[in-house]
Amino acid sequence: MRACTRRHALALAAAATVVLAAAAPAQARPAPESLPGLGADFHWGVAASGFQSEGHAPDSNWRRYVDTHPDYDRYGDSVDFYDRYASDIALARDLGVNTYRIGIEWARVQPRPGEWSAEGFAFYDKVIAAIRAAGMRPMITLDHWVYPGWEADRGGWANPGMVEDWLANMRAVVDRYAGADPMWVTINEPFAYLLNEVRNGGLPAAEVTTMQARLAQAHNSIYDYIHTRQPGAMVTSNVAYIPAADPIVNGGMLDLIAAKLDYVGIDYYYGLSPEVAAQYGAFADNRMWQLPLQADGIYYTLRHFADRFPGKPLYIVENGMPTQNGAPRADGYTRADDLRDTVYWLQRAKADGMNVIGYNYWSLTDNYEWGSYTPRFGLYTIDVEADPALTRRPTDAVDAYRAIAHDSGVPAGYRPTRPPTTCSLVDALDSCADPVGLPG
Repeated sequence: MRACTRRHALALAAAATVVLAAAAPAQARPAPESLPGLGADFHWGVAASGFQSEGHAPDSNWRRYVDTHPDYDRYGDSVDFYDRYASDIALARDLGVNTYRIGIEWARVQPRPGEWSAEGFAFYDKVIAAIRAAGMRPMITLDHWVYPGWEADRGGWANPGMVEDWLANMRAVVDRYAGADPMWVTINEPFAYLLNEVRNGGLPAAEVTTMQARLAQAHNSIYDYIHTRQPGAMVTSNVAYIPAADPIVNGGMLDLIAAKLDYVGIDYYYGLSPEVAAQYGAFADNRMWQLPLQADGIYYTLRHFADRFPGKPLYIVENGMPTQNGAPRADGYTRADDLRDTVYWLQRAKADGMNVIGYNYWSLTDNYEWGSYTPRFGLYTIDVEADPALTRRPTDAVDAYRAIAHDSGVPAGYRPTRPPTTCSLVDALDSCADPVGLPG
């Protein structure tokens, strides 16, 4: 079967605009004048990954990808979370959030086959203890696209023994941290993982379906193991939602792991509508800061998964805004306004009966975006290439998120700064047939 790349998926989505642009949208469903907050038990979180933020990275597939791609920015030590974890966790604590997502880097804790690093685990011991001491619950990602160099030498996910190697390490991680009562993400964005491995030469394109099957096997196996070590655990594998094409992009993987998801982890960033179809070139060239943001699209995304998994808890594991080197976006959307608008639509989804339990902002600080420091997503921005001190500078969204976490949402009478998109293609026909609107 021919691999479905992100470009193919987005091409399908853009093509759908031609079909639906002429369709007259139905009248929007009634909107409440006042929205309740999301409740005291809602998970407000921040997110990061190991390789992207830690620095001091051991030999891994991604260290090798950087070394063999001269067009990639040099990694250096990224934003050096390894040495600055305590102060970064304090920044999260001061936001008032209650959940902190991290990754446990396989390459750091198992530098050689069958040999685990006491030093590597000691680092994560300190990180998780600091998160808990700050009154937050850890959310642990087991695999955020990075595996040890020795595993790359064995062929990575093309190696039939990869799953057992992966499970041996992940069981050790679970054994060590299940007592901290974390939430779990087994594999970050499986579809994007596949694409990155092919794009960087870590996986032959012919092995894509094999890798997907092995990722599903790994998830299902570690899911069962986590539940033996942590009764009542909450486990997911988060999927990156692709507007108008998600059943093609993520449907196959979700079919394989649907029975072993305690909550549905969702990453939502970009919208799509007839009005922005002409911007498709930004998708193809990966100019993240030019991709169309559509805060109301998160409502349709949640509705899509609420229909796919009736009653299942839904958690936005990643959401945020990219800028180009921290500069204002050309569309004038500020990070604070995008955040408040997004949270408004979370509250609308909850008020309409969707079982939304959490939201993580990606990311607490800027980091290494898989080959580049140009896209910046952080609540705190860092000029890695020009500032040797790696100063964390707050964006306007810091105060906005602090207020949201304190009040468990935006004020009851809040109105988004931008109206809902007419006939959004985030969930294709459904959002045309059953759109949402604003009061009045």
